[in-house]
Parts: sequence; C-alpha cells; structure tokens
Amino acid sequence: MRFVAAKTAEQQAAQMLAGTRDRLIRRRTQLTNAIRGYAAEFGLIAARGVDKIAPLLARLHSEPTLPALARELFAGHAKEYAQLQAQLEAIDAQLMAWHRQNEPSRRLVKIPGIGPIGATLLVMKVAQPEAFQSGRHLSAWIGLTPKDHSTAGKTRLGGITRAGDEALRSVLVVGATAVIQQVRRGKGHPSPWLVELLKRKPPKLAAVALANKMARIAWKLMVSGQHFNPAHGIATAMDEAA
Repeated sequence: MRFVAAKTAEQQAAQMLAGTRDRLIRRRTQLTNAIRGYAAEFGLIAARGVDKIAPLLARLHSEPTLPALARELFAGHAKEYAQLQAQLEAIDAQLMAWHRQNEPSRRLVKIPGIGPIGATLLVMKVAQPEAFQSGRHLSAWIGLTPKDHSTAGKTRLGGITRAGDEALRSVLVVGATAVIQQVRRGKGHPSPWLVELLKRKPPKLAAVALANKMARIAWKLMVSGQHFNPAHGIATAMDEAA
C-alpha cells in the first residue's frame, strides 16, 4: 500500500493558487457559454473561443434590435466577464512569478509543448515525483494512459482513462496540440518519433500520445535534476553540462 506524503505549507499554498485558477477558468467557461447561448436566441452567433467573447459583448452592447431588458442583462454579463478576466490575469501573474523563482519549473519549460503554466502546474501538483516508480506511473496518475480491455491473451487498449487531474491533463494535451500544429505547418524540429506517429495517427490521437510522452519526460527531469537538451531530444545531467 502506498501512502500520500504530507504536504508542506508552501506546497499547499502553491496548490491553492493552482486550484483558484482552475475555479476561475470553470466560471469563465460557464459564463461564456451562457453569453453565447443567450445571444444565439436573438440571432447573434459567435464562433467558439474566449477571444470571440469580447467582440460579441461589444456587438450586443450596440445592437439596436435587442430589448432594453436583454441589453441590461448582457451588460451585467459583460461586467462579470471583465471581473473574471482581471482575476485570471492577476492569478497568472502570480503563477509566472512563482515559475521564475522555482528551479524545477524553469527546467520543465524547456520541454517542447510545456509552457510556464504547464510547468508550474506539474511542479505544484506533483509535489513528490519520486513517489512514482516511473514516468508511466505519473502519466497513468494524470489519466493519459489507455484503458486496458485485454482478455483471453489478446491485448485490447481503449481510450485514455481520464482518471487523474483534469486541469493538468488538459494543459499537457493543449501543449502537445500546439506542437503538432507547428509540425504540420512545417515549422520547428520534430523528433522522428513524432513524424512517424503523425503518419499513422490522426492529430487528436497523436496529441494525447505526445502529452503522455511529455509527462514521462517531465517525471524524469523532476526526479533526476536533469535538463532537457533540445539538440538531442534527451535529458542531459547537470553535472555533465558543467
């Protein structure tokens, strides 16, 4: 039986910061879906994406065909949306400050597909990476490994388990998706493994597989103290680089 180690006060505070950000993002998603849905009832359609909400709110503010009550309610939604955006910007600024002061987080951001937010979430939520026996154990904890439906000696794997931390898993998959988009545009220097994977799998499945690999690399760097070497695509020990 494996037990969860007690967190320090600093680790608990860091996880509180990450949790606050998750809660604000959920509130923003709920609010933007409501704004988009209400606007559609009046024939005003907006594309998906947070960046489309501000233009939609501006359009709703000046739409002459809207009843006065609807315009007033949309103004309230716009005020709430602006407040949420300001809170998220403040939280992101705190996360960036925490990232700059944390040495493991600065190392993780060197992995392609992992930005400052992903690196800080990994360090905050995986406070003791050595508790995992391997990178695969960490990836399974995040929910990025496939379900096993093997039977009668036949290996049958399904979709990913989605059993772990949703915010952390989402950040890794989004980062992997950004890497794949760059590769499909002919940019960057992708590994041969990723190039071959994209030939065999659709982009969404490839993004999940890449996120799985990113989590394993991150575990290796966290437990070993090594740096990611983009020239070779491997982790190089700090004492070797010295």
